[in-house]
Amino acid sequence: MNTQAIEIIETEVVLEEVMSLNHSRLIHRISVALLPYEDQFDILPELEFELSTGRLKPDVALLPRQRYDYERDLLRVAEPPVTAVEVLSPTQAFDALVLKIKNCYLPAGVQSAWLVLPTVQMVYVFLPNQAPQVFTTGTLHDPATGVEVQLADIFR
Repeated sequence: MNTQAIEIIETEVVLEEVMSLNHSRLIHRISVALLPYEDQFDILPELEFELSTGRLKPDVALLPRQRYDYERDLLRVAEPPVTAVEVLSPTQAFDALVLKIKNCYLPAGVQSAWLVLPTVQMVYVFLPNQAPQVFTTGTLHDPATGVEVQLADIFR
């Protein structure tokens, strides 16, 4: 009688929301708009972080520029990004993302968090212990990083 060995591997099931066309487009355009800062920051879309406030995955993250080691990779980064960018998708609630920024990103050491609202072409910039700054036209200026981005480049 032939017997086969079966290995049972414990896996974690993660349900991820489907990304919309505009959501994907904005993640790309934000990343491209940040390219002038590539010598200062790593621009990383959809990277997962394991922070003191939990597991978080911003749409775009800025980390201090690091030397790459392609022989050693990470699934989750333990240090917080300098900036986390969240793009509101059609299936998300505005209040839920604001709470995520205030209760998870900023307390974990993120220096600034952007909340991008595609339908009204607006960006909120959150900084620790300050009221959010709202950008609707012109240049978004992030005081935590010195990054400046033209909103027309993002929402074109």
